[in-house]
Amino acid sequence: MPEIIVVGAGVLGTSVAYRLARAGARVTVLEATRVGGGTSGISFAWTNSCNKEPRSYHDLNVAGMKAHAALEEEFGATPWWHGGGRVEWKAEAERDAQRAKVSRLQGWSYAAEWIDRKQLLELEPDIDPAAIGDAPIAWYPNDGWLDPVVYAHAMMRAACRLGVKLKTQTRVNALLVEGGKVKGVRCETGETFHADLVVNCTGRWSNDTIGASAPNVPLEPTVGFLVFTPPVPASIQRVVSSPLCDFRPDGAGRLMVHWGAADAQVTPEVSEHPGMAQAALVIERLTRILPGIAPVKPEATRVTQRPIPKDGLSAIGPVPGLDGYYLMVTHSGATLSPALGAMAADEILQGIEREELADFRPARFFT
Repeated sequence: MPEIIVVGAGVLGTSVAYRLARAGARVTVLEATRVGGGTSGISFAWTNSCNKEPRSYHDLNVAGMKAHAALEEEFGATPWWHGGGRVEWKAEAERDAQRAKVSRLQGWSYAAEWIDRKQLLELEPDIDPAAIGDAPIAWYPNDGWLDPVVYAHAMMRAACRLGVKLKTQTRVNALLVEGGKVKGVRCETGETFHADLVVNCTGRWSNDTIGASAPNVPLEPTVGFLVFTPPVPASIQRVVSSPLCDFRPDGAGRLMVHWGAADAQVTPEVSEHPGMAQAALVIERLTRILPGIAPVKPEATRVTQRPIPKDGLSAIGPVPGLDGYYLMVTHSGATLSPALGAMAADEILQGIEREELADFRPARFFT
């Protein structure tokens, strides 16, 4: 079996490492900070395929949702994954698009239906009916959310039991290449690690990880701004999407909140803190939906950059002209990670080209 280096210990890197080890490979995981310390730990982590197009990308995300559910049989319990579905209502100007989306999803056999306000309030009784008004309400019963760091830790721990070596605080900044073949990696300290194959799972840092030692996939990351409440008196059980904001549980009575318009009000360089005016605005919008939690102030904020290739689709697979290098970049890691881990292991160790990945090859950027 080959010696493989996986760079990055987020939800994707730990999934790949676990599947490679299950298949018998000798694996070393190199992580710049800590397990789940990158984008994985700063994600809304909604598991779904509601807004994923084209059809091949939708189907890939459905496979990811099924893979999450299947992990319960393998691990006995999956405390990192939470079902419960998602409820959604829109502002009037967006309702035609919502109806078209639900119709499309139903045509693709995705679980999507319409419910009335009474049914929504049975699911989430703490929501103020006035915040819904007369808006049509969509219900996606198979959607859910992930505790990404808990998941990544569980995958890494399972991988280590199979013999995987983990080195944290080890930042890779170049590939070792000889005659068009990857031989390992070099770290910023100058330390080198040798292997037969390198899997790059560092997301928005994927080009920094290899520098000029390999072709770079063009990325167009976007900024995401998340706000967290302290424990509040609201029994929210699922993902809620509304015109005012989106929110979900985040453990111990806390809620994670996102408002798309706030993303444009921050930059990756901003000095984030709970007293930010943007955070107060997001929480004020949340209290219009959940008036019972007022008064409440933000407890924490996080700013992230989503790892998105230039054309908006994932980049999974070998990079042309460079033997022994496998790239994995996706902004749907929370949903896709268990499926992509298994698919990548098939391709790397068995030489099986997974047809589900045909539309997402890095080669499309280099033809």
